[in-house]
Amino acid sequence: MTQHEYQQLAHTIPHQPGIYKYFDVHNELLYVGKAKDLRKRTGSYFSKTFTNYKTHELVKRINRIEFTITNSEQDAFFLENALIKQYKPKFNIDLKDDKSFPYIVIKKEPFPRVFLTRTRINDGSEYLGPFTSVAKVRELLTFIKQNVALRTCKLNLAPYNINKGKYKVCLEYHLGNCKGPCEGLQDEQQYAEAIQQVRNILKGNLQPVIQHYKVEMMKHATNMEFEKAEIAKKKIEHLENFQSKSVIVSRHLSNLDVFSILKDGDTAYVNYLMVQNGTIVQTHTIRVETKLEENEEEVLPLAIVRLRENFNSSATEIIVPFEMDFLPGSAIVTVPKGGDKKKLLDLSIKNVNHFTEELRKKKILQLEGKSDMQKKQVLYQLQQDLKLQEVPVHIECFDNSNFQGSYPVSAMVCFKEGIPSKKDYRHFNVKTVEGINDFATMKEVVLRRYSRLIKEEQSLPQLVIIDGGKGQLNAALEAIDELGITGQLTIVGLAKSEEELFFAGDQQSLKLPWDSESLKLIRRIRDEVHRFGITFHRQKRSKGTFKNELEEIKGIGKGTAETLLKTFKSVKSIKEKSLNDLIPIIGISKSQIVYKHFHPEIGNEPK
Repeated sequence: MTQHEYQQLAHTIPHQPGIYKYFDVHNELLYVGKAKDLRKRTGSYFSKTFTNYKTHELVKRINRIEFTITNSEQDAFFLENALIKQYKPKFNIDLKDDKSFPYIVIKKEPFPRVFLTRTRINDGSEYLGPFTSVAKVRELLTFIKQNVALRTCKLNLAPYNINKGKYKVCLEYHLGNCKGPCEGLQDEQQYAEAIQQVRNILKGNLQPVIQHYKVEMMKHATNMEFEKAEIAKKKIEHLENFQSKSVIVSRHLSNLDVFSILKDGDTAYVNYLMVQNGTIVQTHTIRVETKLEENEEEVLPLAIVRLRENFNSSATEIIVPFEMDFLPGSAIVTVPKGGDKKKLLDLSIKNVNHFTEELRKKKILQLEGKSDMQKKQVLYQLQQDLKLQEVPVHIECFDNSNFQGSYPVSAMVCFKEGIPSKKDYRHFNVKTVEGINDFATMKEVVLRRYSRLIKEEQSLPQLVIIDGGKGQLNAALEAIDELGITGQLTIVGLAKSEEELFFAGDQQSLKLPWDSESLKLIRRIRDEVHRFGITFHRQKRSKGTFKNELEEIKGIGKGTAETLLKTFKSVKSIKEKSLNDLIPIIGISKSQIVYKHFHPEIGNEPK
């Protein structure tokens, strides 16, 4: 659909909240979105230049638009979520969580059995979970068996069969693991109390169970039944020992859901901690594929709703890292600043970082676990796709980064035979470039890297990837030309957003197939240089190597600098602000100092 075609139907779309649906020429649903103002939101797709080629591809395919008005933006959010879940449109966020989780079922039958299952049947039975670990479920069932007397047989214990005397107690009764309901030695009310204890144990609520056995122990002791009292005492000790091993955050907290998110390119990772009675009873991380440059604020609410549904959560409070426009149901959303809730959020963040780090290691190992021939096949394919003169057995990739608009650094990673050669990784502190200049920075580090290889008479890589656009590629080529090694290696630029490859002098970029082995290898190399560069930044910041440029301004302290960065996000953004933009944040006098520092040729701008 063109912008002109959209303008012809725009007047039919209302300025009201709701959801909109995009269909292609084959009437296939491409995308479902929510909006506070339907006309403004849909119009934005046809009136701006997209940096993401997937968004551009979506707009090209739109043939028809449908919309549904809702009472509020929150209603639109829940309707959007339901439609995405039902139709799974190809351009919508895709929550990757294809694991089959185990449940503990309390079977709907006389004297219910309790056992593990992976299949939920709509038979009226009670399913507790799901649980993220089969081992954990088996541990819980063993613990329950040791502390709560339940039957394990498959007999039909209908009242008629029991009254008829059809069954006899088995070995489990004589071992004390069952109280013999098959012979009428335990009534249904007593058994129901035992089932309630099971529910409490599975929800981490052990205090009612412990109290039950304390009452039972005192009763047996009063009746001079000391052996039975001793059994009850051992169960209490067992329960207390089990509780002490649980991950208890605080006994003052009730039931909470904790979520954190980490976004890496087109993929986001969301961690979920389920807290019941102050104890973490579940932890799970999912992968979310974003399609249209959705940010964390758009991804997290959808993930929260889906995870709470999947784990049957009824928690009335949700802990998240930032404010959200939409509240999942009636739950209270909290962004903690300190205390036990902040510790829980930090733990969730720690979990999601660990998950992504493990995934990264697996990605890096994808070629490491393959045979020499399989490695060679990927490299042969890359040679063919990029039309290289030699097989790229030695590949290097450069990436520039800076911290809040200042202090540029660069990183270089090296892959040999398709796998990382970490001893050849290099970090670069930029020496000759003043301020932020990605082109000059790239020229400097490429010049330094290959002048050293030439001096040490080491072999040059067959392929060099510059993580950036044409400007950074040309800067790298200038360095290669100055070194006199033009033609001895191939240099390509990798556009950050669209994964296009640029060659020197070519007008058109090269787009490799999305699922090709060549592009997968290039992605792994790019992700590794990003990780390596970010790690370098963190190390430098933790050692205090970076001093904020704002703090170097005479009359501006650390507090003022932090206030400006929290408000405007980067030094570059602060430089672009007018004096009137700065005054409400830090006052007149300090604003004049900052503005004059960045605009010495202008001085103080009139208010």
